[in-house]
Amino acid sequence: MHGYGTSKRASSEGTAAGVVAEVLNFVEERIESAVAAGLSRERILVDPGFGFGKTIQQNLEIIRRLRELRVLGLPILIGPSRKGTIGRILGGLPVQERVEGTTAAVAVCIMNGADVIRVHDVGVMVRVARATDAIVRVSE
Repeated sequence: MHGYGTSKRASSEGTAAGVVAEVLNFVEERIESAVAAGLSRERILVDPGFGFGKTIQQNLEIIRRLRELRVLGLPILIGPSRKGTIGRILGGLPVQERVEGTTAAVAVCIMNGADVIRVHDVGVMVRVARATDAIVRVSE
């Protein structure tokens, strides 16, 4: 999982426009290391680290450009549930009041290529995922 460590570090090290390239480079290196250590590629998920030491704009850019991580050929996992970015874009809502924002983030993440979504409100988000999949994914 990609992360800068702290938001202060993120704002000094990464830009919103460059965050996806940084995530790609970081994750590619980690995949190579994991495979070299004997881990099968089929056991790897790509997690861009939404909310881990990134600015609001960097987190939003990750969601917008999530599909770019598909070049790695691995499933994409993302965890936007109740994160600080969601609270801040909704005017500073506390954690318990971020369900609607999480719902929007989950739908957009699925639209932009996420395969696995880490959430708190599982029942609600399963319904959101099923509805979003029905709308945006081609039936097999």
